[in-house]
Amino acid sequence: MRKWVLSGILASEETYLSHLEALLLPMKPLKAAATTSQPVLTIPQIETIFFKVPELYEVHKEFYDGLLPRVQQWSHHQPHAAVSPSSPTALLYKPVDRVTRSTLVLHDLLKHTPSSHPDHPLLQDALRISQNFLSSINEETTPRRQSMTVKKGENRQLLKDSFMVELVEGTRKLRHVFLFTDLLLCAKLKKQIGGKSQQYDSKWYIPLSDLTFQNTDESEPLPIPQVPDEELDAMKVKISHIKNEIQREKRANKGSKVIDRLRKKLSEQESLLLLTSPSMALRVHSRNGKGYMFLMSSDYERAEWKEMIQEQQKKCFKSFSLTSMELQMLTNSCVKLQTVHHIPLTINKEEDESPGLHGFLNVIVHSASGLKQSLNLYCTLEVDSFGYFASKAKTRVYRYTTEPKWNEEFEIDLEGSQTLRLLCYEKSYNKTKQNKEDGDSTDRIIGKGQIPLDPQTLLGKDWQRTVIPMTGVSVKLSMKFTSREFSLKRMPSRKPMGVFGIKISTVTKREHSKVPYIVRQCLEEIERRGMEEVGIYRVSGVATDIQVLKAAFDTNNKDVSVMMSEMDVNAIAGTLKLYFRELPEPLFTDDLYPNFAGGIALSDSVAKESCMLNLLLSLPEPNLVTFLFLLDHLKRVADKESINKMSLHNLATVFGPTLLRPAEKDSKIPTNPTQPISMGDSWSLEVMSQVQVLLYFLQLETIPTPDSKRQSILFSTEV
Repeated sequence: MRKWVLSGILASEETYLSHLEALLLPMKPLKAAATTSQPVLTIPQIETIFFKVPELYEVHKEFYDGLLPRVQQWSHHQPHAAVSPSSPTALLYKPVDRVTRSTLVLHDLLKHTPSSHPDHPLLQDALRISQNFLSSINEETTPRRQSMTVKKGENRQLLKDSFMVELVEGTRKLRHVFLFTDLLLCAKLKKQIGGKSQQYDSKWYIPLSDLTFQNTDESEPLPIPQVPDEELDAMKVKISHIKNEIQREKRANKGSKVIDRLRKKLSEQESLLLLTSPSMALRVHSRNGKGYMFLMSSDYERAEWKEMIQEQQKKCFKSFSLTSMELQMLTNSCVKLQTVHHIPLTINKEEDESPGLHGFLNVIVHSASGLKQSLNLYCTLEVDSFGYFASKAKTRVYRYTTEPKWNEEFEIDLEGSQTLRLLCYEKSYNKTKQNKEDGDSTDRIIGKGQIPLDPQTLLGKDWQRTVIPMTGVSVKLSMKFTSREFSLKRMPSRKPMGVFGIKISTVTKREHSKVPYIVRQCLEEIERRGMEEVGIYRVSGVATDIQVLKAAFDTNNKDVSVMMSEMDVNAIAGTLKLYFRELPEPLFTDDLYPNFAGGIALSDSVAKESCMLNLLLSLPEPNLVTFLFLLDHLKRVADKESINKMSLHNLATVFGPTLLRPAEKDSKIPTNPTQPISMGDSWSLEVMSQVQVLLYFLQLETIPTPDSKRQSILFSTEV
């Protein structure tokens, strides 16, 4: 039986080789013509039509030459198959038809080959490869597969996949990473040419039994190249500008070519932002010493990957290696198996997909429960914007307890956000111990959870209480969303006295001072003990403490300085920010704000400096004196950036919108009134502009104010 089957295979191979030779004949003249001024087909078209034909010919020729002597030993009278002419279309179909027929033959061969025969495992592998190839044909019309066949009839299932940034010799590369039940595969998405379907190139793989997060050679982890915040903000500004242009072109019913060109520019900028923004390392190593590094922007996602890999490793015991053919088949199967089909860019979003929330989300992290033992705990909050998740807030560490009560309030800026994530950590105070897995501290994630930011639940509602359940712990939250339209409104206080919500000129006149007492007291206390506090002004204080201080200043409590000395310095910083945020008119005034926004956009540096300084000196005296008093303080904070991690840009990001956000709800960014832009995109530009205005003054070495005003500011006992 085997003799008959092998003789049939030989005859079939001879016929197939003649068909491949017939296909190869027109390839050379077509390729030669492709380099002339009048090509019949382009090189990419030729490569698509004759895909892998030369390679197929070489493989089958080698197989035929090896099989022929064996069959000839059995019979010298084997008739050769007749070769009939075929059309080009029929010839092009032959490779697929060949695999189909070979699969049936392999089935028959396996039936008549004893399991003890040395060819049996080889035939099994050949049948598996053929079946996987056939299952990947017509990938556009067949349902997505969940697994592919591997040795011994087992299934290799896809557990998780995602686009990630890999750091390769200091260069960031976008990869698609696939976690299977027995290995981790890193692939590169090929550029699609001439309408070809999506394809992947394998970059590397590690069997899970050989994968470790520990660096096996004990060498120091490579540093991660950081992209300055200023550059990332500049990319976000460009993205917002391009989105605005697209909206204008759509309203003006311009041609699709203009919009297509803008959409291409938008994709380029968003792709660049996705590549450059991640800075959190996920390092994986093979036991042979080879290491790889992914960069992520979300600790939540990093933890998900590590947990899933470690859980699956408990089921993987044997090491293995893939042949080049097996690796190619696995990589090809990823097109059908993938669950994440698109890079998270605007161009890849569906038309009816939710745009997410634009505005402010106030979150109070109340407490945690369910802990079995006392721990030092803190929480972080992540939200998605511009296509990726990033950490936005962090509570203080609550020391050694099973029931931490933070009661800390955070204001988080939302940019098309759809999900809020929370991570709960155990703080490590062992400074000498470093985590060799990722180079970070050994703070351990106790639990993590997420909730959707549902517009129907949050819009127009007051505080919403919720609980995020996690493994072993639950965290209580309260949330309140304020849309862009309403967050721009500064509400005057209805109280005749007090300082919050009262015009700054009214307060300074009442106090007979040039700088409000609340500003002087808060800055004095922060200068005394908060200059080296990590994240000062960025880290939120306890919400209840801030409200206590607010009430004390509003009622002119004589013990306020004593109260401040006993409070966490972040609560004092939060009280100062709240004071500026609740002014009925911003420190830079409503009237001058559009001029500041226009001045910062000037390209000529000399004209910009002249414009910005003249505008600054046009502020009312209480506003100017208070701003310069605050400005000097913020520069001193930035002088200790190496300790407190607060750069000039970080401080501008925190204070820019607080000091400049206008009272009216209408945008002050100069635009064409006949072509309004969306609230979401307008806000993004507006916030960026506010940050840039403050950053400009922070970066000036000196501000040449008139002597009379400067002397008054620096030396007056009334300040």
